[in-house]
Amino acid sequence: MATYPMVILLDIDNTLLNNDAVVADLMKHLERDVGTEQQKRYWEFFEQLRAELGYADYLGALQRYRMHYPRDFKILNASLYLVDYPFANRLFPDSLDVIEHAQKLGKAVILSDGDVVFQPHKIYRSGIYDAIDGQVLIYIHKEKELDDVEQRYPADHYVLVDDKVRILTEAKRQWGSRVTTVFPRQGHYAKDEKDVARYPDPDITIERIGEFLNFDKNALLKGAKPAP
Repeated sequence: MATYPMVILLDIDNTLLNNDAVVADLMKHLERDVGTEQQKRYWEFFEQLRAELGYADYLGALQRYRMHYPRDFKILNASLYLVDYPFANRLFPDSLDVIEHAQKLGKAVILSDGDVVFQPHKIYRSGIYDAIDGQVLIYIHKEKELDDVEQRYPADHYVLVDDKVRILTEAKRQWGSRVTTVFPRQGHYAKDEKDVARYPDPDITIERIGEFLNFDKNALLKGAKPAP
């Protein structure tokens, strides 16, 4: 397999797509359909599953809710709501332009984690799948699979764009100066100052994903720092 000069790895949730807004919409929908207390129960099941699995499983939490409340048929509307959700309306401004820009700089690939049904559905429904020509990787824990990423997309240099500093730090630990870590300060993880302060500064910090359009290949290469 040929080695790419540069591979740009783009996260989805709160990087290209405003997942916090999706969650807020789901909370409102659940509260309207099943009530405040039952909505809280759903999120309890959601957090239980995330602790067990290590990733967000929205549909799995619905199924767990139904196991506990088998006669509450209102919850079925939540399933339809999620499946039909207009994810394209929740893309951050310039997200599709960022994908196009990344494709001009090198090989652009979505690097995400999540469940095997809802996450790819979200990527497809948002328009991202077509925009990136189907170049999508979804792992359970993507920071633990970087060796597989490297086998599938061997590169002289990687650029990782992600809203979680924890994941950027792990990529820097493994790839060192072969990766430029880009941190868009979007979403609740990126704005948790206490959590962000636990890790070294990423190579490049931007306030919104659209600012990635200001970086050319040379700027991204020069921005790479050695592993701390």
